[in-house]
Amino acid sequence: MTLESGRPRHEQISDWLRDQIDDGAYDIDEKLPSEKELGERFDVSRVTVRRALQTLENEDYIYRRQGLGSFVKEQRAAQGLVRLTDFAQDMAQAGLEARSEVEHHAPETPPPDVAVHLETDEQKVMRLDRLRLGDDRPVAFDRTWLPMFYAQLLEGHDLEHETIYQILETEYDIPILRGHYRISAANADAAVAKALGVESGEALLLIERLSLTEGDKRVYYQRRYYRSDRVAYELELARDPSSRATGEHGMPLHDFEPVFETDADAES
Repeated sequence: MTLESGRPRHEQISDWLRDQIDDGAYDIDEKLPSEKELGERFDVSRVTVRRALQTLENEDYIYRRQGLGSFVKEQRAAQGLVRLTDFAQDMAQAGLEARSEVEHHAPETPPPDVAVHLETDEQKVMRLDRLRLGDDRPVAFDRTWLPMFYAQLLEGHDLEHETIYQILETEYDIPILRGHYRISAANADAAVAKALGVESGEALLLIERLSLTEGDKRVYYQRRYYRSDRVAYELELARDPSSRATGEHGMPLHDFEPVFETDADAES
């Protein structure tokens, strides 16, 4: 590649390296050419090379190790979650094969906060715990509570390959129309840590979801614990040009999406 005039050289180098990584020229954790080699290849100083590598590090394309060099980082694929989606749809959008392992499926007395979310005074609800995998790698751990009316509709279904969305909407014409979400941080307790293959107490991304159908009937309340090294959320805001004239503040949400790792061969 010959560098063009009129564009910063470090940008051209980072663009070239990014294209090489996207095209699969380098495997995950493979070392990139050294600063000296890149400098000689493009006839630029090490300062220029370092700026290019810093750009890629900021974009999560590479990671650097002192004294060792720069290495390709596991890439992630973005998909939208402004829409209501289920785990299988999220994984399909990210190019990953979704699968679940049922860890627990039994009635229980709902914890007080769960009863409040479900607006139920039932003595029992169904609790369903599932380890969620993308390309057979642990991505998330779900703990879901359902009123018994909806829970009974799941009986006989393969909950390792079918989702609640799929079963209710396809088999019973019960659509999930709305959802309330709350995103926060949580530390993995012993059970969740074991399922996800992380250390107890490790920081996780927690998404609480309340899903509703017609008539605002509450179908389930769920806590999903994501491995923080395998998913992150990206937020895009779009400012209405007319707001500058009216003096209005704030920018409406344009896009809000998680990014998932996509390399099936990477070690956890």
